[in-house]
Amino acid sequence: MTERLIQRAIYGAAFALAIAGGLALIAMTLLTVVSISGRGLIWLGLGPVPGAYELIELGAAFAVFCFLPWCQLRRGHVTVDLFLRPLGAGPNRCAELISNLLLSGAAGVIAWRLWLGMLDKRGTGETTYILGIPSWIGYAAACLGALLFVAVAVYTVWRSLRELRGDPIRESFDAVDSQKLGP
Repeated sequence: MTERLIQRAIYGAAFALAIAGGLALIAMTLLTVVSISGRGLIWLGLGPVPGAYELIELGAAFAVFCFLPWCQLRRGHVTVDLFLRPLGAGPNRCAELISNLLLSGAAGVIAWRLWLGMLDKRGTGETTYILGIPSWIGYAAACLGALLFVAVAVYTVWRSLRELRGDPIRESFDAVDSQKLGP
């Protein structure tokens, strides 16, 4: 039962963060349209949105890290199975375990360095040029996704180990996809 709760929590958090990243992308798109339209309508007294570049930079950092956990859960990262596919299920499961281990390490390093970068930006008091938004906020938003990415990567190592032992776990895509995230 505990395994199922952990699985549901991981899938629910990754799904919710992916939705938040999608909403951030929509907001950045709208901001870009409004800013460019305003720039084109200067003759009407309008203009570009001040600080649009800064807001899009902060939003893009957040959005990228929002999608990594969901992509990892859904096995959506790019793989080259030209050589491994003919070898059968066993070698493919071993390769997936190794790649998940390596990705877990990379995710950990990324989260660690983002965290240190956030602390550095916060310590220096650096702000964006036009809007004066503290720079550490963008790092903190990215850290949220990076930390979940680490948790998901470790979870996928566990999932790969179970599959390698011949004990595959039931994926909860159906529960998340249909938004039945309750108990």
